[in-house]
Amino acid sequence: MKPETAKKNIPSTNDPLQFVKGVGPKRALLLKKLGLETVDDALRFLPFRYEDLSRVKKISELVPGEHVTLAGTIANTGTTSMGIRKKVFEVIVQDETGFTRAKWFQFTEKYMKKKFPVGNFIVLSGKPVINRYAGSGLEFVHPEAESFAEEFPGEESIGQIFPVYHATEGLPIKALRNVMKNIINVYQDRIEEFLPEYLLEKYNFPGRAQALANAHFPPKDTDTVELENFKTAEQQRLIFEELFLIQLGLAFKRNLRKNETFGRAMTTRGPLIRQLIKFLPFELTGAQKRSLGEIMENLEQNFPMNRLLQGDVGSGKTIVALTALLTAVDNGRQGAMMAPTELLSEQHFSSLLPFCQKLGVSIELATATGTAKDRRELREKIANGTAQIVVGTHALIQEGVNFNDLGLIVVDEQHRFGVLQRDAIGKKGNQPHALIMTATPIPRSLSLTLYGDFSVSYLDELPAGRQPIKTQIFYEKTREKAYALLYKEILKGGQAYIVCPLIDESEKSSLKAVVETLAYVKMKFPDVSAELIHGKMKREERQKIMSDFQLGLVQVLVATTVIEVGIDVPNASVIMIEHSERFGLSQLHQLRGRVGRGERASHCLLIAYYPLTEEGKARLNAMKVFSDGFSIAEEDLKIRGPGDFLGARQSGMPFLRMANLLRDFEWIEIARNEAKHIMENNPELNTPDLKKLKQALGHYLGDKLDLINVI
Repeated sequence: MKPETAKKNIPSTNDPLQFVKGVGPKRALLLKKLGLETVDDALRFLPFRYEDLSRVKKISELVPGEHVTLAGTIANTGTTSMGIRKKVFEVIVQDETGFTRAKWFQFTEKYMKKKFPVGNFIVLSGKPVINRYAGSGLEFVHPEAESFAEEFPGEESIGQIFPVYHATEGLPIKALRNVMKNIINVYQDRIEEFLPEYLLEKYNFPGRAQALANAHFPPKDTDTVELENFKTAEQQRLIFEELFLIQLGLAFKRNLRKNETFGRAMTTRGPLIRQLIKFLPFELTGAQKRSLGEIMENLEQNFPMNRLLQGDVGSGKTIVALTALLTAVDNGRQGAMMAPTELLSEQHFSSLLPFCQKLGVSIELATATGTAKDRRELREKIANGTAQIVVGTHALIQEGVNFNDLGLIVVDEQHRFGVLQRDAIGKKGNQPHALIMTATPIPRSLSLTLYGDFSVSYLDELPAGRQPIKTQIFYEKTREKAYALLYKEILKGGQAYIVCPLIDESEKSSLKAVVETLAYVKMKFPDVSAELIHGKMKREERQKIMSDFQLGLVQVLVATTVIEVGIDVPNASVIMIEHSERFGLSQLHQLRGRVGRGERASHCLLIAYYPLTEEGKARLNAMKVFSDGFSIAEEDLKIRGPGDFLGARQSGMPFLRMANLLRDFEWIEIARNEAKHIMENNPELNTPDLKKLKQALGHYLGDKLDLINVI
C-alpha cells in the first residue's frame, strides 16, 4: 500500500502500521521485529493471555504455586550475585499489606533498571514460590511484569480485562495495547468475513470483525474461566480459522499432487534387496517390515512418493533407508541421503559402506571438506552416474552438483535443515521420490498440521536385546556422585560420553567448556583414556577419534552435541550431560539414545545447575518419567508450544497466533474434514461464496503454500 492511499483517510486492513495513530516510523520498526507491518498483521497478533483486574491479589494473600496478578509499587531494585558467574536482577515490590520480590536470571541490567524505576507502579503476573535460599518468604521468578509511571490501572479500571501481548525491547506493553485499541476503533468496520456462511451457522461462530475485536479487548462481563482456557465463542472461531486455512492449503497441495502424472514408477524387491536381506545379521522387526511395505507400495506408483518415517532412537531407520536407496539402484537410478552435519553424514556413510561393498554398489561421501580436486572428481562421478548412492551434508545441494538420474532422496533429521535447503535437493532430480526421516517422534496434532500432505510410517518397535536406560538427575552439590557412577561403569568395561552444551553463539567459548571438561576428567581419572570431539575438527582427526572410541581404545568421549544423532557404539553404557537444564527435551532424549544399544544396562546422568526455570524443571522431570519418544514428544509440545517444536517456524508452517496444537486437537480434525469437503466439491474455490476464502488463503499462506511440507 502506498503512503498516499493512507493519507486519503480510507481505512484498509492493508494499511502500513506506520500511519496508525500512536505508531510512526520509529515504532513501526519495532513492530516489524514482531513480524507486524500492516494493520492485518496486527489484527492477527492476538494476546497470549489476559490480566483480569477484578482478581488482583494483595501480597498478604499470596499462596505458593497459585497463578495470580499482583499490583504494587517498586520499592527497590538491584543486581546481586549467586555464586560464580551467576547474577540475578531483583525488584522489591510493596503494597499496603507487605513486601515481595521478583527475580530475573536472564537480563540486561541497563534495560531492566530503565524498565523498573524505583517508585513506579508495577503489575506482576505469575506463580509465587518459597525463596529456596532464605527458606521463607514468597518470590516471583521470571514473572510477566509491567511498570507504569502513574498508578495503573486505577480505580476506574478495576474489573476490566486487559490483553497481554508478546512485546519487544523498546516497545512497552502499554504502548502496544494502545496501538491495538486504536486499530480496533478505526478498522473494525473494515474487517472482511471470508468463512462461508454455512460454516458460521454450523459452528455458531461470530463474525470475524466481532471475533477479532473481542479477542483483543474482551467485554467486562466475559467469563474469565472460558477466556483463560480459550473457550469463548470469539476465540474458538479464530482457532478454527487458523487451522482451517492451514488444512485448506494442505488439501489444495494434495489435490495438485493427485493430478500430477509425471514421476517414474519403480520395480521393487529387486535382486539387490534380496541379497541385502541374506546379508543382514539380524531379523527385521515387524515395524521395519511394515514400513518397508508402505514405502515399496509408494515407489511402485507413477507419481512421487512423499513419506515421513518416524522412529524413536535406535529403532532401525538406517536399514529401512538403505533398502529404499537400493531400490533406486535396482532400477538403474541414483539415491541420495542428506544429513545435517558432517559427523552424522560420516556415520551414515560408515554404516552403509560395508553393505554396499558386499553388494557391489558404488557409494560416495559428499561434504564441504576435502581438496578441490577431490570435490571435482566426486561431482563428475555424480554427474555421470558412477556414484550410485551419495551420502552428504548440504554440499549435495551446492551449485555444480548435478545428478545423472536421481530417483530417491532420503533426508535425515529434516527439521534441522532450512525449508529452502530441503526444497533445493528436491530440484536436483526429475521429480524424485522422497523419504523423510526423523528420530524425534512428532505428536499426531503437529504431524497433521506440519505433514498433512505426507504419508506417515512408524517404527514403533525396538530391535530385540535393547537395554533399558536408567535416568538420574544430579545437581551441583551431588555432581561428584555422578562422576563416581561414571567411573564405576568404566571399571566394569563400559564406555561413556560426556556432553557439554552450547554456551552461547561463540564457538570459542563452547570449545573452552569441552576442553575444560576433558582436563577435569583426565585430572580426576588419570587411569582413564579420554578424548575430545567437536564439529570444528578436521575430518581425519574426528574419524580417528570415533574409530578409537568404537574399538574401545578411548573410554570417555567428551563432546559437544555433534554426537546427538547417528552415533552407534554398543559398548557405551553411560552418557553424562553437563548443564542439562540448557538443553531442549527432544535433544536430551536424542542424546540419551546414544547408550542402551548393547548388552550393558545403561545410565543417563543429567547434571543441572541453579537457577532452574520452571520449564527447565519440567524438562528434567519428563526425562526421568518418560522413556519412549512419543511420550517425550507430547511433553515437549506441552512445555515449548507448537511454534518452537522441531523448529516449526522455519519448516514452512505459518505461526499460530491463537491455536494450540495440543489444546485444540479436536479443531484440527474438524478443520481437516471441512477443508477436505470443500476441495472435493470445489477444488478451484471459484464459486462466489468461496471467492473471499480463496483470497484469504493466498494472503495468509502466501509463498508458504509452496514451501509447506517440502522435503
